[in-house]
Amino acid sequence: MNTSSMSTCDIKIWCTWALAVTHEAGEYTEQKFNAEKTGGEPVIPSLNLDTDLVMACDHLADVLIKAYKNPIKMQIDIARYSKLISPKNTGHNEEKEEKLLERCPPGHEGTKLVDKPGTIIDASGTIIAWYLPDALTETTQVRNV
Repeated sequence: MNTSSMSTCDIKIWCTWALAVTHEAGEYTEQKFNAEKTGGEPVIPSLNLDTDLVMACDHLADVLIKAYKNPIKMQIDIARYSKLISPKNTGHNEEKEEKLLERCPPGHEGTKLVDKPGTIIDASGTIIAWYLPDALTETTQVRNV
């Protein structure tokens, strides 16, 4: 079969119970986060989600809100920085790293210990990282015993 003439990629995903529940849990968590962020109406979870999963989603939304309300501002412009680096920057070429540091200083004074949920915000107000300690409950993590 010659696939070179195909202009689109047709990918089919089997809709399984686990995929459907995962999607509903994600939708619920997103809606709860947005409602908390904007002061919106309470969100009622789908009846397809069991109690443990709803509690895990509520916990995740709470951690996301704590992080969102705890921005750590840095004076780096991540868009400018990303235009200056390439996949060839491995961090091992000291001369290139010095030039990059001169053009884009790290934007912080010293070291800051982050011990609670937070977001790292660049100079333009863009969230460039989320720190979400303990966001996943034990019941949502797979254990290999």
